[in-house]
Amino acid sequence: MRWDSLRLDVQPADDRLTTPLFEQGAVVRTFDTPEFRGITFYEVRARSIINRVPEASRMPFRFTINPYRGCSHGCTYCLGGDTPILMGDGRTKPLADVRPGDEIYGTVRSGKYRWYVKTGVRAHWSTVKPAYRITLEDGTELIASGDHRFMTNRGWKHVTGSEQGAATRPHLTLNNDLLGTGQFACPPEGGTDYRQGYLCGIIRGDAHLGSFAYRRASGKLETAHRFRLALVDLEALRRARGYLSELQVETREFLFQAAIGGRRAMQAIRASSQRHVRAIQTIIAWPSDRSVEWTKGFLAGIFDAEGSYSGSLRVSNTDPEIIDQFAACLRRLGFSFRIEDRSLPNGLMYVRLLGGVREVLRFFHTVDPAITRKRDISGQAIKNGAPLRVVSIEPLGMDIPMYDITTGTGDFIANGVVSHNCFARKSHTYLDLDYGRDFDTKIVVKVNAPELLRKELADPKWEGEHIAIGTNVDTYQRAEGRYRLMRGIIEALRDFANPFSILTKGTLILRDLDLLVQCSDITDVATNFSVGSVDRELWRVLESGTPNPTRRLEAVRALNDAGVPCGVLMAPIVPFLSDSDEAIRETVEAIAGVGATHVTPIVLHLRKGGSREWFMVWLRERHPELVPRYEELYGDRAYAAKSYQEDVAARVRRLARRFGIGGATPGEARGVSSPSPRTPTQPEQLTLA
Repeated sequence: MRWDSLRLDVQPADDRLTTPLFEQGAVVRTFDTPEFRGITFYEVRARSIINRVPEASRMPFRFTINPYRGCSHGCTYCLGGDTPILMGDGRTKPLADVRPGDEIYGTVRSGKYRWYVKTGVRAHWSTVKPAYRITLEDGTELIASGDHRFMTNRGWKHVTGSEQGAATRPHLTLNNDLLGTGQFACPPEGGTDYRQGYLCGIIRGDAHLGSFAYRRASGKLETAHRFRLALVDLEALRRARGYLSELQVETREFLFQAAIGGRRAMQAIRASSQRHVRAIQTIIAWPSDRSVEWTKGFLAGIFDAEGSYSGSLRVSNTDPEIIDQFAACLRRLGFSFRIEDRSLPNGLMYVRLLGGVREVLRFFHTVDPAITRKRDISGQAIKNGAPLRVVSIEPLGMDIPMYDITTGTGDFIANGVVSHNCFARKSHTYLDLDYGRDFDTKIVVKVNAPELLRKELADPKWEGEHIAIGTNVDTYQRAEGRYRLMRGIIEALRDFANPFSILTKGTLILRDLDLLVQCSDITDVATNFSVGSVDRELWRVLESGTPNPTRRLEAVRALNDAGVPCGVLMAPIVPFLSDSDEAIRETVEAIAGVGATHVTPIVLHLRKGGSREWFMVWLRERHPELVPRYEELYGDRAYAAKSYQEDVAARVRRLARRFGIGGATPGEARGVSSPSPRTPTQPEQLTLA
């Protein structure tokens, strides 16, 4: 493995590499026991154990300890974000679905403007943080943490901050203007009307279609029927072919013109039967009443056939009827444009879209043309003509799962505005392991963590700051039962009276209760457990590798009874299964009954690419009657509808007050004790969701 002398890929200002993560070599072990079957452990000797959080992140703590990388709990649900991110192909993708290696748009500054450039995603990770809703003048909504930063007319600004004290920093205020184009438009639905509109546009714009008579050499009069569409761009050609096939018109693809010199090859599709030609003529007939979806499809088709974009979006044609139809469709969707008569013998005219990059992106996202190269906005300046004044910044009153990414430019375009990313805890990717299956089955164990911690705590340079434990992976996962690293870690923290906090879902923490009590007598200690529901069936499905919820709540009680503060993250709340008034009441009452210091609700997240598909299969098998309700509640989104989430949060808050669950500071709500005067008091750099 490439772990020898492995170094972090983050360089300090003086360009010297940081120290290696591990000493030479790793001992590889497997254990043939049921709880560890299929898991490989890599025992390493770490170079350091107290990890300093990058200054740019502004966590409520500056130091963490994570004796493990990877987690043997094997939980089956995943949380993430649905903020649309502008991808390199000009389309959008939910932030939760972005992956390292994806190409997206960022910006670079040159002269007085920032310019769109394509950049790569280097890392992607998730977290759970207190959420804020930022609303802009044009209706754009952004869900972000208080620490997230956006580019404004006055530079980068955090969502929240203070004018004085330790939390002083540039932050958003009402009337600040964000930089960008504003919220992205919704894509077309892509139904039959859209397909027919697209075919009408691309075939009328660039195809040969018709029937004609000719006389054979024998003198016999024959009729030929011909459809042919030839294009350089296969994306549009194959979309058209697929749409025709769905409408029962089969075509054949062939090489129309080979590449010559600098000219690209052209492929074509054709059909030659009378039935197919007449069917196509029917499909592309002008409708008596253009639906919105047909309108979007026609605009996409005619743009793929006759459109271009190079700082200005335009469509050219010599047919006045096509120009009139294109203009009418633009007008139907609220676009401003100008028709330019070139005064040429062939009658060529241009229809030019007005409004700059903002309207160009709205056009691309609203109608979704197929040809990627025509959607490229690289090199275009961001001129702040959009009405992006901040009109409100409101806390949602709950922690929610969020994602973030690291890019080559240090920023990305999130729902139309320039968003900053500060750092990435790459975790397993430092070790050539991935975020998925490897994270569950390949566990790195820093076997020298306790002794190394004592050495670092004894260093005269160490100032005794708060340390957060379990911020990356659960330190009380099943592997801790074998390696017993946490007991030595807590003993070291006790002996140096160093404040700390622990975030876990592992009841194994009670093994160290005596040490936690000793620590709480001499320094600040806080803990936090995750319990989504007291329904044992749901637990078996969603978190089968973890202790059952009753045991976790008993651990919360034991911690609080012993004087060690412990709260509960109520996640995930599963719609229509654990969200009824009775189910939520039972769970909140159970949480209150064990003396939890606080409760924070989080609704089930269904991210495509794994968790959504898995969960829906289970739902169809166990609760088929709920499938339509889930489709309505989630649609194509990763999150349930906002109104639903707000309703759940409100019910939990009311019950928490009713049952007397105590309030908590934002830090305490994440298992973080109150920071020392040397510790920043603002939340961690957060991601959009």
